[in-house]
Formats: sequence, structure tokens, C-alpha cells
Amino acid sequence: MFARISSRDKLAAWRQPRVILWTVAGVVTLAFFIVLEIVARRVGGEPGPLVTQAKELVFPPKPGPLYAGLALTMVVLTWRQRLIAAAWAVGIDLLFVLGRWAADVKVTDGRYFGNGALWVMLGVAVIALTRRTGRERTLLLKGVGLGLLLVAGRKVGDSWLMITWKTRPKVLDQYVATADHALGNPSWAAGRILKAAEPIGPHVLDLVYAHLAVAAIIFALYQLRNVAAERRFPRHHLVRTFLVIGLLGPGIYMLFPVVGPVFAYGPGASGTGGVEWATANIWPHTPPSIGIPHAFTYDDLTPRNCMPSLHTAWATAIFIHSRKGPRWVRYGGAFWLVATISATLGFGYHYGSDVIAGVVFALTIEAGMRLYDRGPDRKGILFIAYGTTVFTAFLLAYRFLPVEMAESPWLFGPLLILTTLSVIYSYLRITRQWEANPLTPLPDPKPAAEPQRPEPQPEPV
Repeated sequence: MFARISSRDKLAAWRQPRVILWTVAGVVTLAFFIVLEIVARRVGGEPGPLVTQAKELVFPPKPGPLYAGLALTMVVLTWRQRLIAAAWAVGIDLLFVLGRWAADVKVTDGRYFGNGALWVMLGVAVIALTRRTGRERTLLLKGVGLGLLLVAGRKVGDSWLMITWKTRPKVLDQYVATADHALGNPSWAAGRILKAAEPIGPHVLDLVYAHLAVAAIIFALYQLRNVAAERRFPRHHLVRTFLVIGLLGPGIYMLFPVVGPVFAYGPGASGTGGVEWATANIWPHTPPSIGIPHAFTYDDLTPRNCMPSLHTAWATAIFIHSRKGPRWVRYGGAFWLVATISATLGFGYHYGSDVIAGVVFALTIEAGMRLYDRGPDRKGILFIAYGTTVFTAFLLAYRFLPVEMAESPWLFGPLLILTTLSVIYSYLRITRQWEANPLTPLPDPKPAAEPQRPEPQPEPV
């Protein structure tokens, strides 16, 4: 009888809507990884995110993402457990380093450490499944899932970028550059300003641009600093928005392939591109003339990763999530947003049109993540529809109205800016309403009391 009761309780738990939703999300995510693995092999002849991640259990990995993932996993651990996990990670890495040294394995690009972090994350998952139950098991698995998703997100991004340059030989830079006349060609202006600020200015902005992920981890760890003590994750945090932006953004790259002004109108950067592929070597001194744009073929190594500017979108997410912190967190978030936008434009990686599209993209996704936590909300749904409409209108205007935009900057320039500001204003308005009527925190679920067995009665004499 008690076995039947336990089975019914477990079945009822699995039928809860939130459990069903997370199960479906897990299945869809796994299917996405498998499809991306197949596409990466067929299109580029290279392994996708699953095989690449599995190789890092043994082969030299990129240490940064793995230790960042371990840091996120450790937010669910106590300080004693964190020290033990860190010691295990470093110890395993030392064993790998000694083994490669003994076998005379050549390691390049500083790939000396990282395997230990991945093994420790998997070890925490094994401990959660075999030695923990209930809420404690769920919390540990959430921490492991968060860390592994961060690592997998980097692998997915690398595969996506490879697919963009393999499947999109032609780029639409001339369309965006023509439309950018409506904004005053901000990349050309920022490029000249940055050159005038050499050498300090470019060096600082390069550090900011290259370490955006590090800043995101720092802000995320601050947000999640109380998870171990409260034994629960906050309803909404930066990592979720970061991952969703990285998941959806590359899909837009496939629809609107753009390489950036330093590539399309300059000598290229980071070892790709070149004057031979550019339409003209004029960035940042001479803005392109207004003419009929057309798609043109670019090299097969440069990612088509400009529309929208995901660096701007991620920096916007950091800025939003830093608003509730102390002064140093707020100032840090504002600095990272301003510096990132300055770097994307000043180094010629993005056009001004990419930047405003990235802001709208980030605010729409952020509102969607918050709406998911709150449940159905008419104003929230309307805002997401509005943000999606504005973002789509931007892409359509860049593609089909670039000449009209360039010839009438006094009309389309203010229109683009005011439309972006309207999305920002609407986001601030609706989030303030949500903050004025916060959700009541869910009570900690209490384990169901086990049925009491009847005590045996003494037999009559």
C-alpha cells in the first residue's frame, strides 16, 4: 500500500506544469545541440559543441569558460565545499599538466588548465544524483546545469559563427553602411576619435571589449552570492538573459549577414579579412558615398556576426542587472556599457545601426525573461510584441530603405533614435510597475509527511 502511495506521489510531482515545462525545455535543448552537431560536421567538416565539450575531458581545453562555469556551479556550495571543489579542480589540472609533460604533448595558446574544472562539475552532478535527495539534489543540479550551460554556450557560439561564414558567402554591409548615413556614420566618427586617443584609449577599450564575459561572471556571482545560504536561486538573474541572447542572436546573423566596417571598408582585424576583400579601404577617415547597395562576397573566415551587436546587447543586460546593486556595481555596469559601445564603434566592429538594434534586442529578451517569472501579463506581452516589431522594422528598413534613409537623414535619423528611446521608456515604465507590485516569494516546499504505520496491538492473553 505504501509503495503505491509513493508511486502516486512521484507521478503527481512529475505532472506539475513547471516540471513538465523544464522537462520539455531539456529535451528541446538536447535536440538543438544534436542538430547543431550534425550541421557543423556537414557544413564545416568540424565537430560541433557536444564533441568539442566531450574532448575537453582529456584534451587541452580553453581554461577561461570552464573555470567560469565552475565558479557559477559553486554558488550552490558552502564555503568549505567550495574550497574542496577548487582544490580538486587544481589538483586534477596539475595531474594533466604533469601527464602531458611526461608524454611530451605540445600545448598551444595557453591551454594548460581547465580539465579539472569540468571534472569537478561532473563530480558535483554525480554526488547530487547518488547522495542527495529532494530540494538539495535539485539545487545542486541547477548549479551544475548553470555552469555547463555557460560552457556549452561558448561552444554553441563558436559553431554558429563557423556556420555563418560557411553558409553566407555574401554579406549585406553596403546596405547597413548606407542606412548608417541617417545616424551620421558613428563608426567612422568613433574610429577617428579612438585613433586620436592612442595609445591609452584603444588599450583600455580593447581590454573591456575582450573581457565582457569576465565582467558578466563577476556581476552574476554578485547576484547569486546568497544562493548557498538561502538554498534557492533568485527568480531572475543575469546568466539567464545572457544565455538567451547568445542563443537567439546567431539566428539573426543567418538572416542578415554583416561583417562590420573595419572588414568591409578597411584592412580587417584579428587575422581575417583584408584590403583585397573590402569594397574600399576608407575606414575610418572617409565615410562611404551614397549609392545603390548590393551584397558582395567576403572571405570564408570572418564571422557574419554584426546584426545585431550582441556585445551591445550583453553589455545592456549587465547594465540593467547592475541597477539594484551598491554604488560600485552600478558604476561598473554603466562603465561597461559605455566602454563596450565605444569599442564596438571605435574599432570598426559594428555600425551604429547594429548598436541600436542590439539595445532593442536586449530589452525585449530581458522583458520576456521577467514575464516568464511573473506569468501572463497583458502589458508585458504588449511590450514584447512592440520590441519585436521595432526590431523587425529596423532590419526591414536597413535592407529595403537604405538609400531613402541616407538621402533623408533629418527624417530617418531622429526617427531611429526616438523609436529606440520609446522602447527604453516603455521598458522602464513596465518594469517599474512590476517592481511596485512584486511577486510574493514562493514558500519553501515542505516534504510530505510519510504515512504512519499502525502500531501493533498486544495479543489478548
